[in-house]
Amino acid sequence: MSEDAPDPFAPTEAGPAPESATPVEPSPTVGAAEATFSQPAGSALLDAQPVDPHPEKLVGAAFAGGLVAAVFLKGLAKRRHR
Repeated sequence: MSEDAPDPFAPTEAGPAPESATPVEPSPTVGAAEATFSQPAGSALLDAQPVDPHPEKLVGAAFAGGLVAAVFLKGLAKRRHR
């Protein structure tokens, strides 16, 4: 490596600018009649259902269902090859 070449491992100033210290406030939902370019109409969560406080129950049920399906398919495979 020549003496004139920059060090490839030297830190740089590349990257995004640091964020401001103030938190971003969500914009209020407006109707179609009051919509502007900076405040579009509607909301991303129209008629949103409440969040399940125990999502781990669904994950456990999906895991158990997968195990049952695997055992069933394994039994079908063994019966076919007899």
